[in-house]
Amino acid sequence: MKKERTIGLSCERARAFPIEKALAKLGHFPTKSTEKEAWFLSPFRLETQASFKVAKKLNRWYDHGAGKGGNVIDLICLINKSSVKEALKFIGQDQTSFSFQQRPVLINDNSNGLQILHVRPIRHYGLLRYLFERKISIATASTICKEVHYLHKGRRYFAIGLKNDSGGWELRNKYYKSSSSPKDTTHFKNGNKKLIVTEGMFDLLSILESTKDLKLEYDFLVLNSTAFLRKAIKVIDGYNEIDLYLDNDKNGKETTGHLIAHSNNCIDKSTICKGFKDMNEWLISIAKKGLGQEARDVFLLPQKQTRFTPGGRKVKKK
Repeated sequence: MKKERTIGLSCERARAFPIEKALAKLGHFPTKSTEKEAWFLSPFRLETQASFKVAKKLNRWYDHGAGKGGNVIDLICLINKSSVKEALKFIGQDQTSFSFQQRPVLINDNSNGLQILHVRPIRHYGLLRYLFERKISIATASTICKEVHYLHKGRRYFAIGLKNDSGGWELRNKYYKSSSSPKDTTHFKNGNKKLIVTEGMFDLLSILESTKDLKLEYDFLVLNSTAFLRKAIKVIDGYNEIDLYLDNDKNGKETTGHLIAHSNNCIDKSTICKGFKDMNEWLISIAKKGLGQEARDVFLLPQKQTRFTPGGRKVKKK
């Protein structure tokens, strides 16, 4: 009798766990959300119109396409094809907070704190949704990135991953910026004498999304951190033209200044995204405004070269 009572209480506590948080843990995010309800693309099939509803106050779900619904335990059992016991364990693992519901943080693995579990082509719905929100197509992302599953402090995570030249990974999902050791730059050698330099993976993805077939004309260098300035300087020495698409902030401007001071072949292209923090913010704005290829072809036009001191100040031309 005592054992049955314990199981009943466990189920009661589990049923109170927010369905939205459970779905987030499983990689599913709402297409529309209000104070009372949230709508999702069904986790059980492919669809383009959201038919899966979560009633927040009742904490119940209903799949209009399948004509069935239930509580959070029912949902986890169906999605994971698991038993009630396994569903309770799934909820209990992160009962206080789920990894995909925490505020954004930066995880840096200095030794063995982050363990890569496996790498595969990008196909998880949560990551596809994340790419969609950042206006990057799966076709573009797949050219340089992978889906990476990893373990950090006993918890499993998954993210869009860019492998660096030393075998480490830069990892991004909607809520986390992570990286595994060793840290390094990522240099794509396409056999060209022109180079595009960006700070992060999404800057490069935004450029590749905007203008096709750039690899026929350019090599690419993703710094992954402006701390790799010295290494970047060694890389750019082998190129006749270096287009710099660094962030429009103090750190980005200072790094741009150092690179331009080192080589006359460097050109500051950050003016393209003037008014935005970086290339991805610019791309999202272009997509929202519905601007076409004419706006994106700005990458192919000659840009006026801007000189900076290593401190980030513009140099007046004589």
